[in-house]
Amino acid sequence: MPEPLIIGVDTGGTFTDFVCFRGAEMIVRKIPSTPENPARAVLEGLAGFAADDQPVQVVHGSTVATNALLERKGATTVLVTTAGFEDVIEIGRQNRQDIYDLNVDGIEPLIPRERRIGVVERVGPGGEIITALTEDELARTVAAVQALQADAVAVCFLHSYANPAHEQALTAALRKVSRAFIKASHEVLPEFREYERTTTTVINAYLGPIMDRYLSFLAEHFRAGPIRVMQSNGGAVSIAAAKERPVVTAPAGPPRGGGGGGGAGRMAGCDRLITFDMGGTSSDVSLCPGELLYTSEARVGPLPIRIPVIDIHTVGAGGGSIASLDDGGALRVGPESAGAVPGPVCYGMGGTRLTVTDAHLYLGRLSAEHFLGGEQSLDAAPVESAMTAMAGDMGITPVHLAQGIIDVANATMERAIRMISIERGYDPREFSLVSFGGAGGMHALDLARALHIPRVFIPRAAGVVSAIGMLLADGVRDYSQTLLWPAEEANAARLESEVDKLTRLARADFGAEGIPAGEITLAPMLDMRYVGQGYEILVDLGADFVGDFHRAHQRRYGYSDPGRPVELVNLRLRATSASPKPSFQPEPLSGADHSAALAGSQGIIFGGQKVAAELIKREQLRPGNRFPGPALIVEYSATTLLPPDAWCAVDPYANLHLTFAEPAPP
Repeated sequence: MPEPLIIGVDTGGTFTDFVCFRGAEMIVRKIPSTPENPARAVLEGLAGFAADDQPVQVVHGSTVATNALLERKGATTVLVTTAGFEDVIEIGRQNRQDIYDLNVDGIEPLIPRERRIGVVERVGPGGEIITALTEDELARTVAAVQALQADAVAVCFLHSYANPAHEQALTAALRKVSRAFIKASHEVLPEFREYERTTTTVINAYLGPIMDRYLSFLAEHFRAGPIRVMQSNGGAVSIAAAKERPVVTAPAGPPRGGGGGGGAGRMAGCDRLITFDMGGTSSDVSLCPGELLYTSEARVGPLPIRIPVIDIHTVGAGGGSIASLDDGGALRVGPESAGAVPGPVCYGMGGTRLTVTDAHLYLGRLSAEHFLGGEQSLDAAPVESAMTAMAGDMGITPVHLAQGIIDVANATMERAIRMISIERGYDPREFSLVSFGGAGGMHALDLARALHIPRVFIPRAAGVVSAIGMLLADGVRDYSQTLLWPAEEANAARLESEVDKLTRLARADFGAEGIPAGEITLAPMLDMRYVGQGYEILVDLGADFVGDFHRAHQRRYGYSDPGRPVELVNLRLRATSASPKPSFQPEPLSGADHSAALAGSQGIIFGGQKVAAELIKREQLRPGNRFPGPALIVEYSATTLLPPDAWCAVDPYANLHLTFAEPAPP
């Protein structure tokens, strides 16, 4: 039996990335995304790898769910909820994004008022039945849902996390008469907080038919092997599981980059990491103080989703971010992006608005001949015309404008890194910056300089690290149950009983995919808070979980109060099954001489002055090579800029280590 191919597929706004491993051999490919039908680019790329006689395993990170939410192109959905709570998704919370804006508009709900059905029933917070769901009310509700002829139905009754009997009765009745996608909140998110539980259940239903069609299409047209789908928690699930809970794929784009960057950094011996992923549309940053951090609060656009997700902050600054002037004449960069079509001006596909990529090309920080390994050439002439015209309108030189575009983008990304590090009590000087994405290497040292980060790490195949991250992902499922217990009442037997309930669910789900219980790793955790607080902190369920909570609170907020009562809010269980992964083998070190990788020179503008820089082909660099800037390091999937005051060293895994001081010989 031939060794299986392991392929990661990452759909981005500009390119769809493919990484294929045949044993230790890694093959990288990027093709333009097809926003009108993302599956077309996926299948086109996979067709270039699959062989008739060779098994294939695919892990796919999709943006279909994210785009359907952002563009409001999901299924026609009905919300069925407890009478009197039909407007929860419209009322939301009283939080304001702009607290001084008197004309702020609320978030438009995914489901209009005429498609929200109230049901006469009531369950109390302890699970007690206050108003029973009668047979007549059940029949009336089913008839009302059928009359609306929706493609999806979300069922969310008050306090169903404590007792799902009414939800179970209604979903069973609906499934007997309807072929719509039907999901209840106890199946999606059995946790308290009505607004977040309702919105998460609604989003899951809203995405259900869309993701079912997309994933079924992929499975039907690609039969060389199974396809697993990335989730927001950094793990992967089968297509069948993703169809049942598509909400877990909605914010799954950034987490696959965080997982890939974190894995690559740890492989190179870097434990305390800040990951920085800059692509064509956005930049994602995350903190990894020994391990990835998670949160249960995610958003796609303005819509809240309460699911486990790698704690990543995203800003609208990417290579395709468009430069413009605001009403006061100040320069802005992003969040609007040129995307794959028409793309930056230099792509020659009809783009007329300057982007970050165009600014880099104008300053000589991109090689027009080596972009995508020479498969796509960049056209500098229209960039020069557009830069000159915009600079003339602003009364500055084109060089100042190009540098200004990069500086504004850097400022946006610097604020994002400060938010996930300094504002949470972590000193970035104690971390290494792991930079990847097609554009990350051109900004990484600027950010490191601004934040006093001592070392920048550029992984091998930097432009497709997100796709590599998917291949490092295990099978992961998350389960939760609201407790709302005082800590003093949480004895070992009571906790063990609740953990056992979630464990049975996990083993049943993995068992349905043929994974035995002995191959599943279980990690129970607790959401905890001081009594009276509105939000909680996630800690492992260990022998001293109360003490762990006090210490986590001290680290996060700068204080703790061990004498104050503590509450257990939610129990969480992460179930993991190991999956096949590519192998990365170190190579023997050679000398410091990098001359074999030289491909000429290029003029690059630093500080307004053009200097001659070495043009280096990364694929030709060998472990042990060391050299100073200025240099432009080009590879198929990315470009790395080395300023005059920086050094580069290549490690045994072909990763680049960038510093502002000459590195010691390995």
